[in-house]
Amino acid sequence: MPELVFFSGTMDCGKSTLALQIEHNRSARGLQGMIFTRDDRAGEGKLSSRLGLVTDAVEVEDGQDLYAYLVDHLSQGRRADYVIADEAQFLTFEQIDQLARVVDDLGLDVYAFGITTDFRSKLFPGSQRLVELADRVEVLQVEALCWCGARATHNARTIGGHMVVEGAQVVVGDVNQPDDIGYEVLCRRHHRRRMTAATARASALSPDVLPV
Repeated sequence: MPELVFFSGTMDCGKSTLALQIEHNRSARGLQGMIFTRDDRAGEGKLSSRLGLVTDAVEVEDGQDLYAYLVDHLSQGRRADYVIADEAQFLTFEQIDQLARVVDDLGLDVYAFGITTDFRSKLFPGSQRLVELADRVEVLQVEALCWCGARATHNARTIGGHMVVEGAQVVVGDVNQPDDIGYEVLCRRHHRRRMTAATARASALSPDVLPV
């Protein structure tokens, strides 16, 4: 039976790499996929991983009907044996509903990849809807690590290495950009304390000191 599967995790845990691996494995068996993405680090219409792998994709626009796009694609005699949606956290409630309809009405597997929560630890709308609708939610097993060595569970937005907790929910950036708007993965303890790798290095506090 076709499924809507949501692969979730923090930044830097290999979501896009897995999406590219799924695409490679299926295309090697003669299948053809439809790849959607939104605001990829490599630019418009690209699906890329931090390992340097990249492929072409359809850039999703505001208000675009993904179900109608697939129906039009198929009605022109073109193939789509499965669907990959990367950066799915940026999709709207309606677009996630459309992906579920692709599974139910068109009989195609849909593999969605995305971050669950934003830099404020709030659910992205697309991720929230995927959790509500997905046949399966898979948490990626490649663990990203906080600067302290603990498992990273939260995404932090940084400016000049300092964590910020205000601003627009979507600002495109990447990890390891200390002099610009960037992102860093942290464990819950250091996300709660707003302590990034840069601020930890600058701090002379002992780890044995209790927070006030």
